[in-house]
Amino acid sequence: MIQHAFTISFLFLLTFISSCDNNLEPSQSLNVARKGVYTAALSSDGKYTVIGSIYDGGSFWQLTDNKRLFNWNHQANEQTTLLTSDISHDGKWAVTADSNNIVLWNTQTGAGERFWTAPSTVLSISLSPTANVALLGLDNNTAVIFDIIQGGIKQTFTHTNRVRSVDISADGKTIITGSEDFSAKIWQLNKTQPTATIQHQDDVQLVKLSDDGTLAISVSKYDSAKIWSTTAPHNAQNIPLKAEYLKRGIRFICARFSSDNKYVITGRPDQIVELWDTADATSVARWKLPKENSWKPTSTSVVDVAFSSKENTFIAVGSNGYIYELTMP
Repeated sequence: MIQHAFTISFLFLLTFISSCDNNLEPSQSLNVARKGVYTAALSSDGKYTVIGSIYDGGSFWQLTDNKRLFNWNHQANEQTTLLTSDISHDGKWAVTADSNNIVLWNTQTGAGERFWTAPSTVLSISLSPTANVALLGLDNNTAVIFDIIQGGIKQTFTHTNRVRSVDISADGKTIITGSEDFSAKIWQLNKTQPTATIQHQDDVQLVKLSDDGTLAISVSKYDSAKIWSTTAPHNAQNIPLKAEYLKRGIRFICARFSSDNKYVITGRPDQIVELWDTADATSVARWKLPKENSWKPTSTSVVDVAFSSKENTFIAVGSNGYIYELTMP
């Protein structure tokens, strides 16, 4: 079976199983942070992750053998509170950001190759495929292409409120920005105007592109989640989040497309990871992550998700400090 693809018969069986029990359980788990995770970034193949822990600073993990490779902090003898991070599509580079600084890391040696002062508070970051630039979502109502090798801003994308989420496609050609001005916009390098815009009814807090840049998902705070073509946003598919979830602030806080664009996997703040068919926005499977202590009221937020390199397997990072392997029944 080709990775990330499913047969019709298998989908039919899975749909039947899911209708009987909507919440599957993780098959394996790995503890990576004693007191929990503030931010995390999985590699596109689910083999590596950057972890920003609550008390222990940053670290880089190889998940194929459950090994902590490096401790990554922005100053010696200090534990950095990482606000956002990303791993290049080939897995060779990673970038981390705190409120004021950006560091480019070599994932082979663990060395910090570049250290820069951010032009404003960084709310979101996405590394280009070749790691020569990083796309920054900033609190000054802009997103910028930042030259992470030489330094300096190469291009600016303007919104009318803070830019909460950004992403660069794996081919490096397409950019998406999501803002508190209720909009998500598609941009191309070296062009000053967006090529597509989609409006929500509330702050856009998450955007994500497919590898080839043809599909996008945008999620707003109390409005909806939409899957849409970056060339035809008027044909957007609305993911059917229940009204009571929206009122309680239940939304997607992370998402990733499969390499063949047929599926998107999402994570919510209430322990739920869900796989969706991009053609009609229907749910294919759903897992529920455990809480670290079942008797405590605090839920486990799903911090990041990815498609594993293993067949019919997915990876999720929980705010409780665990990484989970999720498998199809």
